[in-house]
Amino acid sequence: MRLTPPCCSVHNHADLCDGKDSAVAMAEAAFQRNVRYFGLSCHSHTPIPADEGAVLPADMTAYRETVLALRDQYAGRMEVLLGLEWDSQSDISPEGFDYWIGSVHYQKGANGKYYAADWGEEHFAACRDECFSGDALAVAEGYFREVCQVAARKPTILGHIDLITKLNAGSRFFDESSPRYRAAALEALHTADPLMTLLEINTGGVSRGYRTMPYPAQFLLEEWSAMGGQVIFTSDAHQTRDILFGYDQAAELAKAAGFRTSAILTRQGIRECPL
Repeated sequence: MRLTPPCCSVHNHADLCDGKDSAVAMAEAAFQRNVRYFGLSCHSHTPIPADEGAVLPADMTAYRETVLALRDQYAGRMEVLLGLEWDSQSDISPEGFDYWIGSVHYQKGANGKYYAADWGEEHFAACRDECFSGDALAVAEGYFREVCQVAARKPTILGHIDLITKLNAGSRFFDESSPRYRAAALEALHTADPLMTLLEINTGGVSRGYRTMPYPAQFLLEEWSAMGGQVIFTSDAHQTRDILFGYDQAAELAKAAGFRTSAILTRQGIRECPL
């Protein structure tokens, strides 16, 4: 079988966390779209009260059993991988999975409150004003410090590395060309090990109408290419219709940054395919 980027879809959520469709429906939709390496990567448990019902329980036995049952169901037709999107605030280990996606969704302030990076203007403004004395760039710097900690753990995939820009269209909160912003983002990227971690080109913000371009920014893709790293395309799908969304756009961004291949994640490890 000739490998192409749409053969692989491993950043997917189901109604076991904050997805809209069942794990069964997500797997079948992937199979019908000719995905041959499908991974479910529901959100890891966190102690954050607002996350209750949107993340997996601390006991992930049922989650594992659901994914392994799908593996049996599609054996010989589609490889099903057991994944996890592990959050920087999680209180469980990311070990024991076929792969894990390391992501940052929150910062925890000195006041003990959690501030989401992507929930809305009021959340960003509260973080800026209550924790960073009104300095919006300092919010971004704090976010990337969290990314550094996740990247240092060598996740299989580094998830939406610049999620902090999700609500920043038109420089609504801060200037993404600012030297302070770019220095913080590049420090986080440089913390990642290009021999151990894949950087995802994530189209989820586009499919949900928040952005016109996937994560990450082009300057980060170009730097990752210069570092010798590999990229993997993901749609961060929370419903069946978004599986494989925007892979063509991701491919164009990857080529413009100097990549000639993308990664395919399998249970046996990483394979490459041409763009």
